[in-house]
Amino acid sequence: MRNRTLIAIILIMSLLPFTSSAEPLARRRIRPEVDVTTHLGETINMADLYAKGPVAIYFYPRSFTGGCTKQACNLRDNYSDLKAAGVTVVGVSNDPVDKQKAFIDEYSLPFILIADKEKVLGPAFNVDGYLGKAYRRQTFLVVDGKIAWRDLTAKPNSQTEDILAALEALKK
Repeated sequence: MRNRTLIAIILIMSLLPFTSSAEPLARRRIRPEVDVTTHLGETINMADLYAKGPVAIYFYPRSFTGGCTKQACNLRDNYSDLKAAGVTVVGVSNDPVDKQKAFIDEYSLPFILIADKEKVLGPAFNVDGYLGKAYRRQTFLVVDGKIAWRDLTAKPNSQTEDILAALEALKK
């Protein structure tokens, strides 16, 4: 009887959502290769970015909001460390192109922002939104052409540190 109870507990626990907010992925899924629109209104294919090396793709709810601005500025302020590690940074929200461009201009962001109004990239990474609208804050690291790490509750004030720590852990 004890074995059946133990098996039932293990089965139930395996159905529960992840409790860890950031983790390397045990099964490295192939990354989504989709066409997206940048803050400049240009269309790029994500595969072109993946070919250049590690890509940190961070999803955020809205430009010009408190947490989203902190997150973008954390990445901006530590951008040289990310570049030194070979990381390309891409921010994604479903704000329109003009709002993404204004966000870049206002905060001198040195990386690409994706205006995912058509909700192409978010669903490709299984990033959902609040009531189907703004994306939830999540970050992914694509390395060697595969999603190698995800942070389901990305912290605005330590985003760069978290990405660099994940990249370092993947090297071990």
